[in-house]
Amino acid sequence: METEGKNRKERLGDIILERSFQYREDPPFVLASGKTSFYYFNCKPTTLDPEGMNLIGHILFDMLRESDITAAGGLTLGADPLANALSVISFQRGKPLKSFIVRKESKDHGTRGKVEGNVKAGEKVAVLDDVITTGASTISAIEGARAAGLEVERVIALIDREEGGRKNIEALVPRVDAVFTRTELMALREKKG
Repeated sequence: METEGKNRKERLGDIILERSFQYREDPPFVLASGKTSFYYFNCKPTTLDPEGMNLIGHILFDMLRESDITAAGGLTLGADPLANALSVISFQRGKPLKSFIVRKESKDHGTRGKVEGNVKAGEKVAVLDDVITTGASTISAIEGARAAGLEVERVIALIDREEGGRKNIEALVPRVDAVFTRTELMALREKKG
């Protein structure tokens, strides 16, 4: 069954809380940043799920449809399903946005490129990420995209953990958004019981 607008975001929040959110105190989770936390968002069970991908694609498209951005992508692996979901939905909705991948390391063969996809220098793009904590992986994606000549106009994260990463990214790009903040997801979790 197709959901729309606010209902899409609420349904996506439900899926994230059901499949991608974990809480534990002993031992706490160790994050990619090296910090520890009592809660953890593993977005892959949501971003690789058919319904999750569909909802994400629609939500990201709604966030970008009025922009002059021609492509979206980010650091592999977190951004890949987001970018691909957006690309498919954007085509279906009549304004195709390409997806691209920023490798963590340049290839040691072939073109030796760090960016993969049908994008060219000078294109205006959005960098996507599944979770922002410190912003390090997003910043790496921004740097890789810029090194390939892409103009990074915007960053969109599925979840902003609200731990300083957004501020770090805002120093590099004009606009940073999140589909959800940690505060929003915790409020939804409390509301749902």
